[in-house]
Amino acid sequence: QVQLVESGGGLVQAGGSLRLSCAASGRTFSRTVMGWFRQAPGKEREFVASLTWGGGNTDYADSVKGRFTISRDNAKNTVYLEMNNLKPEDTAVYYCAARPGTYTVRGTSYYDYWGQGTQVTVSS
Repeated sequence: QVQLVESGGGLVQAGGSLRLSCAASGRTFSRTVMGWFRQAPGKEREFVASLTWGGGNTDYADSVKGRFTISRDNAKNTVYLEMNNLKPEDTAVYYCAARPGTYTVRGTSYYDYWGQGTQVTVSS
């Protein structure tokens, strides 16, 4: 079992920045893939970014590439999503997810463990 707890969401003006955190516990993470997803009202949950814990390989959705950065802190078992130049269309509940594996994937169905989500609201 893996437990994931997100934090760091909030209200920010367009152009601003936020850093989301996902604290993970419950297993060793060297062969784990971590992902960030988001879900806006009335829309399906969508892929944002993913990272392989052991190798540090990353993948980003085109909509966030160049603005968002996913990273990890091995000592704290925590994954971060640094979000810069935020836009109103980034408004959503952001979820952290995990799955066993060694390569990044984008589909929600591939992930076995999910956090409770944290709200990000970007005002124009």
